[in-house]
Amino acid sequence: MTARTTLAAGLLSGLMTLATGAQAASPPAERFPGEPPPPGPAPVLRLPVPQQHTLANGLQVVVARREGLPLVTAHLIVRAGSETDPAGEAGLAALTATLLTRGAGGMGAPEIAAAAEALGGSLDAGSGWDESDVDITVTTPKLPAALKLMSTVVEHPDFAQDELDRARKQTADDLRLRLSRPTGMAALLAQRAVFGDGAYGHSAMGTPQSLPRIARADVVRQHATWYRPDNAILVLAGDIDLATATRLAETAFGGWKAPAAALPAKPAGVGKGDAPALLVVDQKGAGQAGVVAAHLGIRRGDADFYAGEVANAVLGGSYSARLNEEIRIKRGLSYGASSRLDARRDPGQWMAVVQTKNPSAAQVVQLVGQEFDRLAQAPVPAAELAARKATLVGGYGRSLETTGGLAAQVGELALYGVPLDAVGQYIRRVQAVTPAQVQAFARAHLGDAGTRVVVVGDAAQFGAALKRTHPRLEQVEYDAVRLDAPH
Repeated sequence: MTARTTLAAGLLSGLMTLATGAQAASPPAERFPGEPPPPGPAPVLRLPVPQQHTLANGLQVVVARREGLPLVTAHLIVRAGSETDPAGEAGLAALTATLLTRGAGGMGAPEIAAAAEALGGSLDAGSGWDESDVDITVTTPKLPAALKLMSTVVEHPDFAQDELDRARKQTADDLRLRLSRPTGMAALLAQRAVFGDGAYGHSAMGTPQSLPRIARADVVRQHATWYRPDNAILVLAGDIDLATATRLAETAFGGWKAPAAALPAKPAGVGKGDAPALLVVDQKGAGQAGVVAAHLGIRRGDADFYAGEVANAVLGGSYSARLNEEIRIKRGLSYGASSRLDARRDPGQWMAVVQTKNPSAAQVVQLVGQEFDRLAQAPVPAAELAARKATLVGGYGRSLETTGGLAAQVGELALYGVPLDAVGQYIRRVQAVTPAQVQAFARAHLGDAGTRVVVVGDAAQFGAALKRTHPRLEQVEYDAVRLDAPH
């Protein structure tokens, strides 16, 4: 036997001895728990109540103080989003917000980005339903310069024609990609089915027909109408007190003048529509099918908001929620099934989304309906309810880890007129939700009469099966869909 062979044999013998010893030292298998431990007690959240002050020009300044780290997030909210898009100009609010940082006060987009980077931050602008916003996070000594930069882009945007053309093309490309995906098209059509011709019923990104129609004059008008200090909120979250925040806000935004004209009335989010209970869009050759089921939701300020949060957590708010459990984990029909409760100024929507194989689309529609019914018909078991509450509590806690997350949470409260001390009450109020409240919420918001289901995919593979269970469904060709239609 060579020296190398002897060494190898010795090493092998030693490894076998170690493995045998490890096995002998291991505790019996029955000592290990077969299930994860139950959720522990919810943490106690202690946050200072945000403070606020209104400047002479009407700008609302809100401070969420967090000491100990010299960082501040400035979060400017304009109380106008995609719900203000005029008829035929879907996407106008989103384009307007996008263009804020593409040129302002004599600076082009590269100069604005460089100025923010020199402060150690990134200036971002965007929009949603009910709001448009601009954000930047910097160290506390850099905050005065950051607010000055923010006021420049908010008050004096250039809206250069070449930047509008570029943003419009980018949006059209993004929209084309979204509409090519079955769940993307299905979600837009389900949204329109729920809200009808109301302000929430159109595509916030725009449509292939509306985007080319939006001219620079339309963007200028949108900005002049809604971007005004008496329609705005400045949230400062981090290492700053109210007195300092007020002084800095006055310096940066005190010269922003409110127009003499009164603010226009906001359009109603929910309108009339005659969409079918189940719509099939035949996207011939699609590799998969998108199934979306939607209901009218709630206002952010509604008393049952927390019951709705818990109800959605049970239905589809996480990997272990019911929709994913039944559709993915048990049956392998999708990579993911989820739901979202979107509360807004007017009633928002409760939407479930699943992407599946074309042949299983009819089965997925049935399973989603069964889970809607189950949530309304029987109380949620205590163990399941505790686990779903734990996901909400954990997610909320993570959202407050950064000054940006804190600013977003406080900004939402200020936007919708919810008392600001609610930022510290979320965990307690979620934990207080009972099974009966969850069941009552589901009964109120998941009834068959209000269900709107859209299935987009290769209808040759599932249309007949759906027709047997939903004989009154309507079917249209993918190329015949017109997103500018009111319903």
